[in-house]
Amino acid sequence: MTAASDGSPTFALQFDARLIPVLASRYSYAPEGRIVDEIGPAVRERGYFTRSELIEVCAWKTPRSKPRVASNTEDEVREATRLALSATAEGLRIWIPMALSGVRWPTASVLLHFGHRDRYPILDYRALEALGVAESVNYALPFWNAYVAACRKIDDETGFGMRIIDRAMWQWSKERS
Repeated sequence: MTAASDGSPTFALQFDARLIPVLASRYSYAPEGRIVDEIGPAVRERGYFTRSELIEVCAWKTPRSKPRVASNTEDEVREATRLALSATAEGLRIWIPMALSGVRWPTASVLLHFGHRDRYPILDYRALEALGVAESVNYALPFWNAYVAACRKIDDETGFGMRIIDRAMWQWSKERS
């Protein structure tokens, strides 16, 4: 990863974008069918996650967060996710879910990825590696904004969709390790 003249990070896909569908077809992470087919559409329709949906989606991303995520009440989950999914300010969209116990940058990105009407990538070390980030990162809003912009640009240029791009980047990194 390099930095632009203003200090914001720049990202570069480390493989030929034409390989995205091939890599995505080999994606081998935990099953996501219910999240993609049922939870995501339901959340986008109603505008918030239920507590049980939050627990399931966060456990899919990182099982070790489940006890902390489960400590949130139904009202806290509904309010925080409703506010995040309806916010117009980008910073609030990612920050509000992090007020919930057990939700940090990567899991907040998952909530936006599956629950928001706009396109959001999942923040993951494997996806970052596929964009040229090999070192550990301290997440901050400028980094997040640059990451989202880079992934949306790939989507705009290829038309594959954010879920396919996410699967491809994850799989590319996994196959390298």
